[in-house]
Amino acid sequence: MLKWTGVMLLVAMIAVVAITLWKVEQRKAIAKSKFAPDGKFVDVDGHPVHYVDRGNPDAPAVVLLHGASGNTRDFTFGLVDRLTDKYRVIVFDRPGLGHTPALARNGVTIAQQAALLSQASLKIGVKNPIVAGQSFGGAVTMAWAVHHRDNIAAAVSIAGATYPWEGGLNGFYARLADPWKGPVVARLISAWASEDYVADSIAGIFAPQTAPEGYAHYVGVPLILRPSSLLANAQQRHELRPELRALAPLYKSLTLPVEIVHGDGDTTVGLHVHSTRMVDDIPDANLVALKGVGHMPHHTNPEDVVAAIDRAAARAGLH
Repeated sequence: MLKWTGVMLLVAMIAVVAITLWKVEQRKAIAKSKFAPDGKFVDVDGHPVHYVDRGNPDAPAVVLLHGASGNTRDFTFGLVDRLTDKYRVIVFDRPGLGHTPALARNGVTIAQQAALLSQASLKIGVKNPIVAGQSFGGAVTMAWAVHHRDNIAAAVSIAGATYPWEGGLNGFYARLADPWKGPVVARLISAWASEDYVADSIAGIFAPQTAPEGYAHYVGVPLILRPSSLLANAQQRHELRPELRALAPLYKSLTLPVEIVHGDGDTTVGLHVHSTRMVDDIPDANLVALKGVGHMPHHTNPEDVVAAIDRAAARAGLH
């Protein structure tokens, strides 16, 4: 009886593994068919970078960098259309997310991301753009400003994660970032996490506001739940704090226009930890603190974000 029980347990385990792998492939197939690239690709030293290019090609350029777990769709949902009358708008998929492949399985830094995307901008004829990044994209924006000063006119941080913070590291992302545990955990999440679960997570990011109707579907949950995207996102988030610890002291040397938009109701990336400190470090930085607003002001308060980009353009002499 014990031997038979062991055989049945083994069969059950094999079945679960097989179903999990099948569900992962199904989710990847849905991501490929329903959320195919909606832009173009540019090659940077053999590495393809996906980007969306809209607006007036002769106008000042704005580069938009999405946050953690995101992709170009986060900005094309609404903000891009508010900018195309005055700007050439470029939205990049950061490496490992959307349709830009990861630079490596581990160890990809915000400095490496900034270098890749700065080079990509030059490759498509965009020199000295206004670079605007939301959340994790704000960290990459500031790395771009610090390390590629000859290819940026102004920086705009939208609820940007730009300084090291206190507290312990997130255990969930630590497990996903682990080179041995991560691939297993990523496939389990990819196979079994429901789109409703992700929609609830999105609602938490938007709180205390609500996500726009249709956003969860539009942004492409199957794209977010691919194992490769889960692993890349976890690795980047797990390593962010020590990278910011090295980057933040360099902000004081910046002389370019810096605009900041941040809600004081943001519980994902705190206003005082990440944005008030930047005003202290960069005398000419301008902060607009939005009362009661959470982590996604480019959706909930797009007019304030557009105004910040307009100020950045004016301060940089682009208008």
